[in-house]
Amino acid sequence: MVMGRPRSFDMDKALDEAMEVFWRHGYDGASLAMLTKAMGIKAPSLYAAFGSKEGLLKAALDRYALRRSEHMRYVLAGPTARDVAERFLSSIAESHTDPANPPGCLLVQGGLACGAGSENIPFELASRRAQTETELLERFAQAKADGDLPDDSEPVALARFLSTVASGMGVIASSGATRGALREVARVSLGAFPGKA
Repeated sequence: MVMGRPRSFDMDKALDEAMEVFWRHGYDGASLAMLTKAMGIKAPSLYAAFGSKEGLLKAALDRYALRRSEHMRYVLAGPTARDVAERFLSSIAESHTDPANPPGCLLVQGGLACGAGSENIPFELASRRAQTETELLERFAQAKADGDLPDDSEPVALARFLSTVASGMGVIASSGATRGALREVARVSLGAFPGKA
């Protein structure tokens, strides 16, 4: 049995670099030259490891999902539905303006503008954002069942509301909105959220 050559690059580090390129430039704006330079590899290595540019994006999104899952564990552990909403929006304001990362959100930035040949990228990103919305929905459904939300509240609408606000915060953060501006959006949005503080 002939074994292939072992990879000569650090996969996690390469994915972190690719993630940043996609985050800063979007899928279409991230050229193969930019990606391979940032990752410190040649194009054949990229194709051997990920199959395609889209395969690389999906792998980078999987890595990004690990960060988000940690964030969502903290959010969903809030003792009340309103506390969950506050944790969610406050942490969005912090993370989207963290100087250690590009501004905004990869799941928004990555596919704002996609041309011919990459039409399915926005749908891939939307499906990833939908996972977060589903987690919020499940938490709010439980809160309603527990009497923590009013009987007339709609967990689906509340989860969609927060998800939409978060996406908007990502867009304005990528355009230079400050942490203070995002905190103000979070504060005003929470005013429309039912339940006990």
